[in-house]
Amino acid sequence: MALKRQYDMTSLFSMASMTDVIFLLLIFFMVTSTFVFPTALEINLPQSSEQTALKPTTRLYIDKESVIYASFSDSEPQPMADENQLLGFLQLIQRENPQDVIAIYADESVTYKRLVEVLDLGARNGLKMVLATKPAPSSAKPSK
Repeated sequence: MALKRQYDMTSLFSMASMTDVIFLLLIFFMVTSTFVFPTALEINLPQSSEQTALKPTTRLYIDKESVIYASFSDSEPQPMADENQLLGFLQLIQRENPQDVIAIYADESVTYKRLVEVLDLGARNGLKMVLATKPAPSSAKPSK
């Protein structure tokens, strides 16, 4: 008497675990995408056709009321009461890391005079500063 083993092979594949993985990845990317914004200050940057790939660790923020905030690395931006406090902060940065580039995030409504004052303060102390901008729309870019 020959015993036959019967194995039922199904051609179906359960997609339940695959959809769980996809939803977990979707949630992960949605949560981590909120960490992209470098500032909590409301600053409307001016537009520019050129962009830089620099990732500065020191940031100066000038809001629309011309109040200056400074932050180093991932710290919370702290308001600078006057020019002397800002100068002290910049000199501290220069002593710790003289090769560091300082990014200035200035609201587009900030007067040109105020922005030049901050840039001049950095230039007098031998600091490298860049002005952060947002990309201009393609219609505003110059043709080559």
